[in-house]
Amino acid sequence: MYFTLLVVVIVTAMALVALALGIARAISPRSYNPQKGEAYECGIPTRGRSWMQFKVGYYLFAILFLMFDVETVFLFSWAVVVQELGMYGLVSILFFLLILILGLAYAWRKGALEWK
Repeated sequence: MYFTLLVVVIVTAMALVALALGIARAISPRSYNPQKGEAYECGIPTRGRSWMQFKVGYYLFAILFLMFDVETVFLFSWAVVVQELGMYGLVSILFFLLILILGLAYAWRKGALEWK
């Protein structure tokens, strides 16, 4: 019984996604202007190639920023219910912060936070 229900849900989800993509493709405006494929930056024409590689340090810095940004989300939700959690909540968040501090120390020691 549960297997049949699961199959129905999966087939329905696939059908709805296919239907939404089909409708979007059918009613979307089409423009075949070659200028549409060019890179655009503040109205200034680009010089040289538009596609260039960036140093991996930029991506690593962005990932570290996201990691610590998500940390603040967890800390905010913890701060809202800190009174109800008691000592268990305090120990849990201290462990969470310890792991993040160790991660920050590791990234700092490896030089991931330095612009080269």
